[in-house]
Amino acid sequence: MKGMKPEADNPAMVMDLYELTMANGYFLDKSLESTKVAFDVFFRKIPDGGGFAVFAGLEQIVDYITNLHFEKDDIDYLRSLNQFSDEFLKYLETFRFQGDVYAFEEGSIIYPNEPVITVVGNIVEAQIVETEILAQFNHQSLIATKAQRVVHAAEGRAVSDFGARRAHNNDAAVFGARACAIGGVNGTATVLAGQKFGIPVSGTMAHSWVMFYGDELTSFRKFAEKYPNNCILLVDTYDVMGSGVPNAIKVFSEMKEKGIVSRSYGIRLDSGDLAYLSKKARKALDDAGFTDAKIVISNSLDEYSITSILKQGGPVDVFGVGERMITAKSEPVFGGVYKLCAVNENGEWEPRIKISDTVEKTTNPGLKDVYRIIDEHGRAVADLITKKGEALDLSKPYHFISPERPWKKYKYENCTAKLMQKPMVVNGKRTYEPEAVSDIADRVRYQLHHEIWPEEQRFENPHLHYLDMSPDYYEMKMHMLSHS
Repeated sequence: MKGMKPEADNPAMVMDLYELTMANGYFLDKSLESTKVAFDVFFRKIPDGGGFAVFAGLEQIVDYITNLHFEKDDIDYLRSLNQFSDEFLKYLETFRFQGDVYAFEEGSIIYPNEPVITVVGNIVEAQIVETEILAQFNHQSLIATKAQRVVHAAEGRAVSDFGARRAHNNDAAVFGARACAIGGVNGTATVLAGQKFGIPVSGTMAHSWVMFYGDELTSFRKFAEKYPNNCILLVDTYDVMGSGVPNAIKVFSEMKEKGIVSRSYGIRLDSGDLAYLSKKARKALDDAGFTDAKIVISNSLDEYSITSILKQGGPVDVFGVGERMITAKSEPVFGGVYKLCAVNENGEWEPRIKISDTVEKTTNPGLKDVYRIIDEHGRAVADLITKKGEALDLSKPYHFISPERPWKKYKYENCTAKLMQKPMVVNGKRTYEPEAVSDIADRVRYQLHHEIWPEEQRFENPHLHYLDMSPDYYEMKMHMLSHS
């Protein structure tokens, strides 16, 4: 179609127009040409009323930052808008990001209002990366957080991502599967996600396989013949207990008689009362001697339905979770923002603050360090914001300020501090090797098992993780608020 761009899209063009209009304005003001600034990326509210979120998407952000450039047809399109100076468009022709990115490690447990990512660069380059950074941060962190809730609800049983066909597009399916794996999901049905990220792939059959053969028993026999080592039979096409489970048992018996030992076999339920049917099916399988046959269930599952099924005694081995996880259906917005926090003036970093009548929208100003405070038992008791480079001595009781109760005297005792942000990009160059998704998932798992309080992980009324401030940082913020 005339006017459509046939080639692969350039991620540099994934931006809101105002980023370019502001960048053009800054560029034309020669006094600002080399002015350095810092932007913080943070979020304000944990989805689903949870106690924490999971940071995902860093690898795609770093890949975008370090490869950022504009193609000739991008420049031609921007010129056609008649909004940008020729001088600015000439600058974009050879543009490369030369700044720095500091961030938590991917897979870190994160909390509201702390800078998970900080971008430092000249005002033009720092402005034009906003949208793509937020798109990756918001999407993958949202899905990883939802996936972790589903995994938590499954209580150690396997969870597989079945969501591609209900995802919002191809990228949402593939990067959503990546985020699900970071959140702890065991595998995915999305083949491209397996190819790109090394996530184990799995799949069984659809109802169409059964319907094509017309006769359920024949369809099961055909499948068992082709896939003896992954023989999961879909038993709810016609009648679960009237024909589906009995026919599956018949096929398993035939395999046994032939000496076929399957590495993985069982049934899948995709409709009906899944708690009731899984119990009935389990009894039938056990009575027939197939005690190691798996029961896989699917059909609009989420953390709440999984919790309910297990509470009713549903003997499920694997949960296939689709649309409600890949879209984070219950709360499909993460709400991450990108806010200016400091400007370098005459060689000194000057803090900037956004003030709002909505208290939650008032930002934490300035360059800062974020520490996770770990008690003597290895548990994270709070996160602490300090001024950038501020000395932190926890060898003795440390007095801090709680922003919610600044009048009370609090102190950390017998604690250590873990600096959360690390340099991920310096002078436009990556500073770390890409990590396997399985390693990122292991990081999530370790934190939840060893550092994060179980009380923060419950679904109902989770414990609040505190975000404290050093006295010097708090005083600086209050001074800015009182003089604005």
